[in-house]
Amino acid sequence: MITVKDARALLFDLAPQMAEETVPLVKALGRVLAHDVSAKRTQPPFAASAMDGYGLRADEVSKGASFRVIGEAAAGSRFIGPVALGQAVRIFTGAPVPDDVGFVVIQEDVDRVGDTITITGDTGDNSNIRPAGGDFAEGQVFAAPKRLGPADIALLASMNIAEVPVTRQPDVTLISTGDELVMPGETPGPDQIIASNTFGLKALFDQAGAQTRILPIARDNVASLKTALDLAKGADLVITIGGASVGDHDLVAQVAADLGLQRAFYKVAMRPGKPLMAGTIDGAMMIGLPGNPVSAMVCGILFAVPVIQAMLGLPAQAPGVRQVELATDISANGSREHYMRAVVSDGLLTPLDNQDSSLLSVLSRANGLLIRPIGDPARPAGHMVDYIPF
Repeated sequence: MITVKDARALLFDLAPQMAEETVPLVKALGRVLAHDVSAKRTQPPFAASAMDGYGLRADEVSKGASFRVIGEAAAGSRFIGPVALGQAVRIFTGAPVPDDVGFVVIQEDVDRVGDTITITGDTGDNSNIRPAGGDFAEGQVFAAPKRLGPADIALLASMNIAEVPVTRQPDVTLISTGDELVMPGETPGPDQIIASNTFGLKALFDQAGAQTRILPIARDNVASLKTALDLAKGADLVITIGGASVGDHDLVAQVAADLGLQRAFYKVAMRPGKPLMAGTIDGAMMIGLPGNPVSAMVCGILFAVPVIQAMLGLPAQAPGVRQVELATDISANGSREHYMRAVVSDGLLTPLDNQDSSLLSVLSRANGLLIRPIGDPARPAGHMVDYIPF
C-alpha cells in the first residue's frame, strides 16, 4: 500500500491537461480561464460623479456660497463647455465630470431657487468624484488560471471582453459495476440495491467542472465489463466504481489489464477507501474507486476532484485543510490514515458515532472529514485537529 500523499502525486502525474477553447462570456460561469486576458478599456473611462448633486470648482466650495446653475450632466450625456467662477453644473451619479469641476456637492447640502444654489450643509473633504481608471486601466491583466464566478464575469464584461479562453471541461465517464445494482427508479430484486454513489459522484465531478457521463451498469462478468470499457472510449477520465478488490467477483482490474491498462498503483493506506486503483487505458486516465458508497465518495473528494481540477489547469493540490478544536475525546488511530465523517459547528468538530463505510446517511449529516494521520495518538477534547470541509 502507498500513502494518500503518494497516491495523489501519482494521480497528478497521470492527469492530462485539457485543451483551450473560446466561449461567450454569458457561458463562462464556472469555467476555468485558460490564459491571461487584458482589459480593452479603462474603467471608469472618465472622471465620474459618485453622487447626485452639483459640480463646482473645488476652491469655491464653502458653506453659504451661492452659484448659478448653467447646465446639466447625466450618465451618458456630458456637459460641454467651461465652468467659470461662481457657476455650477447639475450632475447625476455616473455622469462625466466637466474639466473645470473639482468637487460635487451632494444635493442634500444645497438649497436651489430657480437657477441659483446655495451650499447649506457641511460638504466634508470627499470630492464625490470617481477618478478615471479608479477601477482598472486599459491593458490591466486579469490573471489565469481562475475559476470564473459571477463577480469575475461582471469584471470581464466591464473590461469589454465578450469572449473568454477557457479550459475544455474534462469528459469523465462513470461505470458502476456489480450484479447487485439497479438504477434509481427501478425495482430492485430481493438481493439488489440502488447504484447510489454513481449519482453522488456525478454531482461531485460536475460541481468540480467536469462533464460526467453515466454508462449502463456493468455486470460481474468479463463480457459486460469489456462492453462498458469499450463504451468509455474517448473519455479523458474513466472512473469505475466497485470491482477493484481481489474477490472472486471483482473483475475490473483483470479485464482492464486485458484491455491494456497500465496500472500506476493499487491500494492506499487509508480508510475508508483502501482498494483504490489508477492507471491509463486507451489514451485515457483511469481510476478504480471502491464500491462501498462512503468509500467511493471520500475517494472522489480526496483524489478524483483534485485530478479534475488539475486537468482544468488549476493548481495540482490536495483539498484545502482547515484547523478546528475537537469537541470530544477521540481514541488513537491505527496503521491507515483515517478520514472520519464529522460535523463542524460553532468552532468545534464532533466526529459522528458510526464510521461504517456503507452509511450514506452519516455522510449526508457530515460537513467535513476529520484527518487522522497514521499512528496518531488519542486526542482530548480541545485539541486542534485538521479537517477537510465540504
